[in-house]
Amino acid sequence: MLEKILPDNFHKILSEKVNMRAVNEIRLRADRPVVVNVSGKNFFLCESGVTSNVRGALYASKIIIEDVIFRASECSIYSVNEQIKKGFIVTDEAVRIGIGGNMIEENGRIKTMTNFSSCNIRVPHVVKNCCLTAFPYMVGEHGVENTLVISPPACGKTTFLRDFVYQLSERNLAFNILLLDERGELDQGINSKFTDRIAFASKKVGFENGIRSLAPDIIVTDEIGQMEDVEAIRYASSCGVKVLASTHADSMETFLKKPLFEGLLKEKIFKRFVLLSKRNGPGTFEGIYNENLARIYNSR
Repeated sequence: MLEKILPDNFHKILSEKVNMRAVNEIRLRADRPVVVNVSGKNFFLCESGVTSNVRGALYASKIIIEDVIFRASECSIYSVNEQIKKGFIVTDEAVRIGIGGNMIEENGRIKTMTNFSSCNIRVPHVVKNCCLTAFPYMVGEHGVENTLVISPPACGKTTFLRDFVYQLSERNLAFNILLLDERGELDQGINSKFTDRIAFASKKVGFENGIRSLAPDIIVTDEIGQMEDVEAIRYASSCGVKVLASTHADSMETFLKKPLFEGLLKEKIFKRFVLLSKRNGPGTFEGIYNENLARIYNSR
């Protein structure tokens, strides 16, 4: 997966001396030490694996970063410019690479990015059965409840969504599911019997076109972050389509302060809220709440 994009020495160390099943991110910054996130904690990459001592750290260079991005684009930066304008590239294996550099704007629109100075390689994982604690609260005799998964970045939201779709398929719950895969990484490893996919479309376009053309029972999508996304959810709900989505927040208190969700909360469109953290590693369940924001499951 990573051998196609990483320098050979970095990949050799990671594959031979680090538990890659626990690696969440690999961060490369020009003339800075390489940082590897393992089980939610940051370490430096070194010749013997990972270390907390910066003195033994391996460093990235601007040339290394440019080469990683060039390889990830399959040797054609131009072919992935639409992704680069959004700040990332997604490889065929659903590895998402966030990019830092100079944004070039023209007439108020981002034209491209140049002078790459950092990249964050998000390592996708398929973790079977990680959603089972929440599953009985989300699926009942009347079908799947509208559910919002809440957590800080890199705490298992996307992994949770993947596993939930997988669990529906394993149980032969034959709902027609539309994966609205805006960043091209959500579909990795699901292998569902009942799933269609629309990739690299905005939520507005994906929801409207998907409902019209594929008639889903459920839409699964990641990272609700703007009012256009909220309106897409409201539209789906008015069409009788259930929604499973995620958003960033580090607690229910923080989430409830986000103006973006004020209307959806008043309308009680979401019937379940699943709160995750990395307290005991990514994917730690902190609680499950109903539409009235009453806690119906407490992990502590």
